[in-house]
Amino acid sequence: ASKDGVPGDGRPAAAQAPATRVDAATLRELTQHVLAVPAGFTVHPKLARQLERRGHAALAEDTVDWGLAEALAFASLLRDGTPVRLTGQDTERGTFSHRHFVLHDVATDATWTPLRNIPGARASFEVYNSPLSEYAALGFEYGYSSCAPEALVLWEAQFGDFSNGAQIVIDQFIAAGQAKWQQTSRLTLLLPHGYEGAGPEHSSARLERFLQLAAEGNFRVANPTNPAQYFHLLRDQAANTMPRPLVVMTPKSLLRLPAALSRLSDLSNGAFSAVIDDAGASEHRDDIRHVVLCSGKIYYDLTLDAARTARTDLAIVRVELLEPFPFEDVLRVIASYPHTARVTWVQEEPKNMGARAFVSRRIRERLTPVGILFDDIGRPDRASPSEGYPGAAAAEQERIVREVLDARVGDRS
Repeated sequence: ASKDGVPGDGRPAAAQAPATRVDAATLRELTQHVLAVPAGFTVHPKLARQLERRGHAALAEDTVDWGLAEALAFASLLRDGTPVRLTGQDTERGTFSHRHFVLHDVATDATWTPLRNIPGARASFEVYNSPLSEYAALGFEYGYSSCAPEALVLWEAQFGDFSNGAQIVIDQFIAAGQAKWQQTSRLTLLLPHGYEGAGPEHSSARLERFLQLAAEGNFRVANPTNPAQYFHLLRDQAANTMPRPLVVMTPKSLLRLPAALSRLSDLSNGAFSAVIDDAGASEHRDDIRHVVLCSGKIYYDLTLDAARTARTDLAIVRVELLEPFPFEDVLRVIASYPHTARVTWVQEEPKNMGARAFVSRRIRERLTPVGILFDDIGRPDRASPSEGYPGAAAAEQERIVREVLDARVGDRS
């Protein structure tokens, strides 16, 4: 049992060696290097302005977006001596035009890859656009990562949905390779996930499939909500003393959402947090009666809604790591609100998808004995992951937000 009296899960913690911190001065230096181009190299004017804004934001305003956080994670690992290999569909640029690891001279068509030219780097950096054959590409990267355990090998789907094409590799090798053959790998899957009204083939990375496959510490599944969390997650994956795959639900609209930016100091001073408490609600814990647990983009849909400020009895808590599920951290946060009467899991996915079933069977039985109601809110059960029309998707998203923010303790969804 936890020290708060809420029953714990009792499973042994996985061996995890936190990555060493990167000091602020080094991050500022690396920022300049990852955005630098050689003299005479002509970047497209629109992209040049984007990169200039990114550098100014980091160095003058202490704000970091997702693309820069990722580049800094890789650059710092290269300095540490960890090789990095990243492949995927349109990965050199980034499907959402957020990465730009390979720059093209608009006058000569020459290319420049800043991460291959980091002063003091002690390891190699590889980035390639892979063909639209997820089965072949992911199978190759799994084999590569198994044969190069010292490297951080990552494969990115153009949209998380497209990993469907590699499901055989995921089922037979990534999920079960260690149990069947003692085959270890620190392969990392980057799967864009989130409901922005783009339709059923561009919304869901099928989080539920990975959680259904999760057992015996076979891999980690994370859904980080800000660039600093992503930075620390990547560095921790490279430093993990027990190599195993990592599945990351990566963002789309959050890539440029102002509320989802981090500070450069969060990268230098912080660490990955499996659970993030509600900073505002923590200032008046005695008033909280309803704790909402959520993961990913829905957090911003809830917290940026105008009605959120009126709910002084509500705390919105982010679960950033879903597997291994952070039982003690979640239960400790709930117990820190002494008058909690209701805990709700909220997700944008249909109720037969996402993390609902995975979380519910782990949390409900621990809350019921202490008199706390547990329920959930999301899209109704569906055969298809999402609506096919932007307007219909927006209406469903609004309904979920309204159901959460208009609910009071004693109501049941």
